[in-house]
Amino acid sequence: MNRRTFLKSSLMLSLGMMLESRMRLVAGNADKIVNAVGDKGLSARELYGLFQNPTSEYRPFVRWWWNGDKVEPKEIIRELHLLKEAGIGGVEINPVAFPSDTDDLGIRSLTWLSNEWIDMLKVAFDETKSLDMIADLIVGSGWPFGAEYLEGDERASIVVNYAEKVTGPVDYEISRDGIFASADPNISSPFQGRKMKLLSLRLYPNPCNSISEGIDMMQYENNGSFKIRVPEGRHTVAALVEISGFLQVILGAPGASGPVLNHFNREAVSKYLNNMSDTIQNRIGPLSNYVRSLFTDSMELEGANWSFNMREEFRKRCGYDVLPYLPFILFKIGSMGNAVNYDAVVPVTDDFNEVIQRVRYDFEYTKASLILETFNDVYLKWCRMLNVKSRAQAYGRGFFPLETSMNYDIPECESWTMTWLRHKLGEEMSETDYRRGRAYTMVNKYVSSAAHLKGNRFVSCEEMTNTYTVFNMTMEMLKIGGDQTAISGVSHTIFHGFNYSPKEAPFPGWVRYGAYYNENNNWWKFFKFYTAYKGRMSAVMRNSTMYADIAILNPIGDMWTTIGMQNEPFPSTTIYQYKTLVWESINKCGGGCDYVSESVIGDASVKNGCLCYNSRKYSVLILIAVERLLPETADKILDFVSKGGRVLAIEKEPHLSLGYSHDYQTKDKMVSDAFEKMRLFSNNYVFVDRPEKNFIQWYDSLMKKYDLPHYLDVEKPNAYVMQNRYITDDNSEFFFICNSHRYNSHKTRLTFHKETLRGRNASVWDLETGNRYNLSLDAFGSRVFDLGPADSLLIYFGKEKCKEEWKPLHEFDFHNVMDMSDDWNVEFDYSLEDTVKKDFFHHLVDLKDCEDANGEKDYRHFSGTVIYRKRIPGHFAAERVLLNLGRVEGVSELFVNGHECGVGWYGRRMYDITEYLSDGANDIEVRVTTIMGNYMKTLKDNKIAQKWVNRKGREQPYQSMGLIGPVCVMS
Repeated sequence: MNRRTFLKSSLMLSLGMMLESRMRLVAGNADKIVNAVGDKGLSARELYGLFQNPTSEYRPFVRWWWNGDKVEPKEIIRELHLLKEAGIGGVEINPVAFPSDTDDLGIRSLTWLSNEWIDMLKVAFDETKSLDMIADLIVGSGWPFGAEYLEGDERASIVVNYAEKVTGPVDYEISRDGIFASADPNISSPFQGRKMKLLSLRLYPNPCNSISEGIDMMQYENNGSFKIRVPEGRHTVAALVEISGFLQVILGAPGASGPVLNHFNREAVSKYLNNMSDTIQNRIGPLSNYVRSLFTDSMELEGANWSFNMREEFRKRCGYDVLPYLPFILFKIGSMGNAVNYDAVVPVTDDFNEVIQRVRYDFEYTKASLILETFNDVYLKWCRMLNVKSRAQAYGRGFFPLETSMNYDIPECESWTMTWLRHKLGEEMSETDYRRGRAYTMVNKYVSSAAHLKGNRFVSCEEMTNTYTVFNMTMEMLKIGGDQTAISGVSHTIFHGFNYSPKEAPFPGWVRYGAYYNENNNWWKFFKFYTAYKGRMSAVMRNSTMYADIAILNPIGDMWTTIGMQNEPFPSTTIYQYKTLVWESINKCGGGCDYVSESVIGDASVKNGCLCYNSRKYSVLILIAVERLLPETADKILDFVSKGGRVLAIEKEPHLSLGYSHDYQTKDKMVSDAFEKMRLFSNNYVFVDRPEKNFIQWYDSLMKKYDLPHYLDVEKPNAYVMQNRYITDDNSEFFFICNSHRYNSHKTRLTFHKETLRGRNASVWDLETGNRYNLSLDAFGSRVFDLGPADSLLIYFGKEKCKEEWKPLHEFDFHNVMDMSDDWNVEFDYSLEDTVKKDFFHHLVDLKDCEDANGEKDYRHFSGTVIYRKRIPGHFAAERVLLNLGRVEGVSELFVNGHECGVGWYGRRMYDITEYLSDGANDIEVRVTTIMGNYMKTLKDNKIAQKWVNRKGREQPYQSMGLIGPVCVMS
């Protein structure tokens, strides 16, 4: 039977289905999202009401770490009230190991799934309900989940290799224990009870030309050692070792630590999940009465690649035995399952290397397919059976980056804060390192695209994951990262995270991770402003569809073939790192795109020059350095081009097929021939070289030259300015536009296309206040926008027209500017020391630069609120008077003559003070609330403080603080 026959099925792969059919069915193995997702059918008036006052389901959630499961009813209730008052809509209950070097106050840990622990769940569930909040519950504890009670094949396994170069003639001897010691990988979380088994030991010639060459050394074992006479020449001794139970749950709480679950074992997965739900429900009743969703955290399986059934499953899918090829296709691995290097463990000839690479693809594909069947399908059915939503970070190493997220009710991705200090979030947007300047991770675009392809508007994010800048995080940086996260397609926030920490715990409390979301944080009292902002954003984005008409196919098959799967969301390497720059450039030039896969292309139909998948329609397909495709995919792309669709191939053109079979060269020619035919459609098929740099300018010129689709003309595209377009159910439109630079503004003309303008009025919906204002555009539908640092806009196009005109303060004309940067009385209110100091600043200065050897005026280590006071004259002969504080590092509050003028927590700090001024002298008071990190440096005896600010290798520099200016009055 031709194992690449393309078969259709509405359920899942049958065991005998072959490789091509696999590619199509991955996306189609569950045609519908079972639970309704997203919120559809709201009128514009209803949506605006929701925008003004977002309900709990739209407000941000927090990951609520139950540190060590040392939880008690009174504290659970206290913390939920804290979160409610801060504007948090829900919690993800997340038991986790107790943090080291922390005083546990003698509180004992409860065991996961014990009656006492479940009773604490009930307390939390009941209190969230009484507060009109929402609860999610993580499966297991830590990540990836597992438990102490798992045995044998229920535990995750891995096959690793060992190799040693030998030159003969020589007598060679090696012991079984020696092989095990050398092969044992240096992963981040090894399980102490792991068991090793030698699968094969063979002597290969260098270079090797086939799997049949060499000598089987297993037959020469004697008392645990293997002896052989190595023939003349160069050889490699290569061993395969299976390690059962190789991986320990990372930071598992008591009862849910131990070995990680075998995700390739359907029965073990089902048993684990049912044990959890049955145990909880037998005590408190249906979980559906209490939780919105059950959540699976990071599936960082550290390279798990084996199971008792893997060899047979591979044979059923691919028609041959993978075991003899494993010494050649596996790389030596280390932490997180990352390859130590990509050198061939056993050197091979060029001809044999072509076979090896194809087998590597087959192995990677089999693992990903098996995960879909043995874990994804089981997990999704389990959640449906319980009548709760499924939520998961369905990625890692061993997963389809797109398809695995498709059928979850709430697919989740993640953004990180380490980009702030290490990777300069808000200051860089590197073209050579995809991490620098970006909060969103590479996986975000895959996860959001997967949701969009299935018509799902609900994409959550473990937002601003913080394992580094705990005490130095600012609300402004949270906003910059959060805005970028929204641009990547996210519509719901799960903050990382809130620590269960008794009020009595010594300062700073129990800290696992997180941005110190805690009542002791200086800016906690202002946090409600950001949670309201995020709630309004989510209300709009979950009631509209993110628009895209360009599809991007990344070279996933090529990567799996050459270097294998990588660990998402942080691959140690990736081929063609610039692929992130392509979707970003489309976005920054006014367009919208999704990632697609070969399975999506295979299941799509071609209609009116568009590639159609469910409700998504793409008129352009971009291939990023793709060299290998299934022949059926190549034929579908040819069909697309021949019927008016357009294809843009960047840097490479497909000419090879994927996977190994006896006739792979014939299939190579099928792919090559399809693209040869495409070239005849010169208007629809275009090959372009990648640029060395300046990707935005490159794409902007391509867009104009080839009339590539976009819905917004951006006069001056900028690396930091991004946008998304959303369509509502009543055919209104939203545009979310943000500037993610910390310090720089950007001014550009934006022109909205006729399809957006036709029959609609434009307005600005203020994400901070919930108000809305009419937006005036010129006759061409354009306007110049001046986006300040960390600024954002939500623009609405619909039938309703607002009366009040939108005119931000920085757009007013002022003829007089009076510099007020000198001579301030300054008061330092040390929030953690109950101390007040007073000083006089002749000139405003960054407090981190206030170093005094005597200590009297050393303000580098300040933490709290700085109050700046100054008296200015009155008699301003102007209709409007503004006070511009210039640069402020911290949260600012302004008072004029005792009147509160507002709070500024990001970007421009401009205040309209007209109505607060008197004719005589006017008292100005500026309060700036700072971060805590600089102060934490001084707590030398506080192990928690030192861990997060002075840990070796992660020492954090002093951070800017205070009113820096220049301050001016504008009239």
